[in-house]
Amino acid sequence: MNRTLHTGTDTDTGTGADTGPQEGAHRGGGGTEADVAVVGAGPTGLLLAGDLAAAGLRVTLVERRPAGTGNLTRAFGVHARTLEALDARGVADELVDTGSRLTRLRLFGRARLDFSGLRSRFPYLLVTPQYEVERVLRRRAAEAGVDFRYETALRHLRQDAEGVTAELDAPGGGASVLRVRYLVGADGLRSTVRGLLGLPFPGEAVIRSMVLADVRFTREPEDLVAVQAADGAFAFVAPFGDGWYRVMGWDRDREAPDSEPVGLEEVRGILRRAHGTDYGMHDPRWLSRFHSDERQVPAYRAGRVFLAGDAAHIHSPAGGQGMNTGLQDAANLSWKLAAVLRGHAPDPEALLDSYHAERHPVGRAVLRSSGGILRLAMADTPAQRALRAAVTGLLGAARPVSDRAVGQISGVGIRYRAPRGAHRLTGRRAPDLALEEGRLYELLRKGAFVLVHPPGAAAAAARCAPASAVAGEVVHATWARAGRGTTLLVRPDGYIAWAAD
Repeated sequence: MNRTLHTGTDTDTGTGADTGPQEGAHRGGGGTEADVAVVGAGPTGLLLAGDLAAAGLRVTLVERRPAGTGNLTRAFGVHARTLEALDARGVADELVDTGSRLTRLRLFGRARLDFSGLRSRFPYLLVTPQYEVERVLRRRAAEAGVDFRYETALRHLRQDAEGVTAELDAPGGGASVLRVRYLVGADGLRSTVRGLLGLPFPGEAVIRSMVLADVRFTREPEDLVAVQAADGAFAFVAPFGDGWYRVMGWDRDREAPDSEPVGLEEVRGILRRAHGTDYGMHDPRWLSRFHSDERQVPAYRAGRVFLAGDAAHIHSPAGGQGMNTGLQDAANLSWKLAAVLRGHAPDPEALLDSYHAERHPVGRAVLRSSGGILRLAMADTPAQRALRAAVTGLLGAARPVSDRAVGQISGVGIRYRAPRGAHRLTGRRAPDLALEEGRLYELLRKGAFVLVHPPGAAAAAARCAPASAVAGEVVHATWARAGRGTTLLVRPDGYIAWAAD
């Protein structure tokens, strides 16, 4: 184990204290104004910027939009794995109070995906608007010292061996230049960063003229969240918990450009066909039309520039996985950038490359799962409808199949590839373990690795854990339950880096 190993009481991370050289302090290549620039102040960018600032780094967050929070949103659901990541940042409980906890999702009348059995502190889907997620993450980032630059657009970037130079258009037409060590594009589907890098975004539009509405109902649906399809239409319904409902739908016989206005009667008609009722829909506060793409950039890293969230991958809204996948991208990348910039990474380039190696397959899997749900909903021919019936029947009858689907959608089942010969737990998500020092995810709020070991085995665990698996400070913790002999090294993002029996 390397020199960054400390006992729990001696470790103080997230304050800027550092035991090694800070790469970000190096002023070569024209100097740096910040360690990292994050472009895009959506959920992904806010979490990433907040993490880096909490690690004591200088972070500039560039956002084209004005400051302030709107009251409308496309994303609406926060899954268990994302809530665990937010718990490791101390903001999950506050967010949970803003929404509704849903333990099941009904698909096409027959299959129910049950989240209540998840081995998580959050065994449910939290339905809450995206702006609530942004609110808690924006406050956290501001408190950590992030430099927000609103109404500022990225116009050009160039990188060299020492850093990245970003040319910005500031409010009022003023231009400025920002020099940083690394830059992250979290600027969405039409990512300026991705375009300036010249990276392709292969894929296609899989469905057009989807309608979206936030409305009130006179009659409450039987299932809180339900996806139904019939007569060439499908519709999804979910409550926000404050009397408003989100409705998304599609009519095979109606294909209109995104710019064409949506009327309430159009949404009513789709809901009646798919669900057999419109639930007394009234008082819309938002009506919109959009199309859904499936795209993924081939590389999440280009030198000193990274892509995360919708800038790296975009897929159908089925399963509510979009915002969640972006937030988990940020949680994976932030500790790796912090480790490199603070001089804690044994092999900096390999650690930064592991961001793409770990998250690109996850993005591809989300494209497959969300696309699969969407294609089942769009089933038109007798053969396609028979396939939908077979799949939903299997989900409803075979518990292992249903559990695997729930693990994929919730993010709890996602694991990263482990080296050959590694312990069976390596690469898996660590649940919220009960420890003598408290819950695991409370300890992860330090931004450090957590070495979990049996009582009295701290020294032995420190000797056994390989230095190559550690890229930062380490907090020791002891199993709260007697008889547990496994030793775990948990990364700052809650995944197991190394284990031994």
